[in-house]
Order: sequence, then C-alpha cells, then structure tokens
Amino acid sequence: MEPSLEAQRMGLMATPPLPLPTINVSIRTGQLPGDPPLFFREALPIDGAGRQILPRLQVVLLHGQAFTSKTWEELGTMALLATNGYQALAMDLPGYGKSPDSGSLKTDQNRVDLLSRFMESLGVRAAVLLSPSMSGHYSIPFLMKNSAQLQGFVSIAPVGTRSYTPQQYQDIQIPTLIVFGSLDTNLGAQSHKNLIQLPHHFVLKLEGARHACYMDKPREFHQGLIDFLSKLK
Repeated sequence: MEPSLEAQRMGLMATPPLPLPTINVSIRTGQLPGDPPLFFREALPIDGAGRQILPRLQVVLLHGQAFTSKTWEELGTMALLATNGYQALAMDLPGYGKSPDSGSLKTDQNRVDLLSRFMESLGVRAAVLLSPSMSGHYSIPFLMKNSAQLQGFVSIAPVGTRSYTPQQYQDIQIPTLIVFGSLDTNLGAQSHKNLIQLPHHFVLKLEGARHACYMDKPREFHQGLIDFLSKLK
C-alpha cells in the first residue's frame, strides 16, 4: 500500500492543522541516578484551563545524534502533547546533552535495560516510544525484546532496522507510525522498507523533508503524531 494511501486510511492530515498551544506549559527537568545518570524533561498533561489532568497516554521521546531532549521542547512537541492530554518525557541519551557517557552500554541488552530503567523509575507503564535516527540503537532492540511494555511506537528513520528477520517484525503486535522525509533516501527509505513488515503499521511520508523530517515539516509531523496517538487505546 502506498504511503499516501496509508496516511489517508488512517486519517492523517485529514483534519485542519493543529493550532499552536496558547496555554503556557511548564517543562520540568530532572536527573535519574544510576550508571549513567539520565537527564530528562517532562511536560504534564493539562486541560483547556491549564489544570493538570490524568494522562491519556505517556509518550517517551528519544532523539537523534545532532539533537537532545531540548529539541522536543524547542520544537513545541512537548507542549503540544501536554495540551492534548499526554504526558511527555524526553531524555538525553548517554553522551548527549546533560547525560554523561557510559562504558556500560556495549550491547543491545544493556541499552534495552537502560530504557527499562528510565521508564520504571518514572512510573511509565505502556508508553508510546518515539525514536528518530541514532536512537534506533536503543528503541529497535527494545521493540524486539520488550514490545509488551509499549502501547505504540513512532519511528522516524531510525538506525538498526536491518538486523531483524521478517518473522521477528511480524511477531510485533503494537501499532507503529513510520515517519520519514521524502528526500531521505538513506535511513528514511531503508527503515520504511524494513518497518512496513510490522503488521499494524501506518506510514507518514513528509514531502520535501530531509532526514530530520520533523524539523523540516513540524506542523505536518505534529498533526500526524496527534492523529496517531488519538487512535491508540
């Protein structure tokens, strides 16, 4: 099925563009102890009057090699999630931003354990995991080993998708939104080709966007993200 048809089937982009949040959303920061310590940012869900509410879902945001958790604050993603009723948690991966590097992350299992520690420490249950580019070193092994801990997965041209068999992909039952830019002929095209083997996937192809497609087309990206989240139970 062509990406445009999949997006149409899902209802992506069929609704009017999202307005930017007019309510001031406070972003708190913290650091989890451990090896390594993990810096994070959090935006709690609020209603139209700015009052805190229970989250519809919890969204954990990873980042690419040239970015940090601050990217999701500056792009407005965290505020948008909060004003739509979602708890947003963005972490600095080890060696980036304010999280120190660590020699204890040499294997896929080490990185899976780190993500598990992050979620468990912050009381995250059945999260939606969002993962661009380099963060695929963490998210794709986590998807393969711990998909039961996820409510959904949002991939944005992640690395590491070539390491698994069609059967391994077909065994993953969680809904997945596959996001990539039409100009990203490397990781974007490669991850799309591999991840469409997931049985419950939707595709959001951002026309005229490069590898960091969410930076090139933030409005379209945000619309697709909120539409996808609204379909999760």
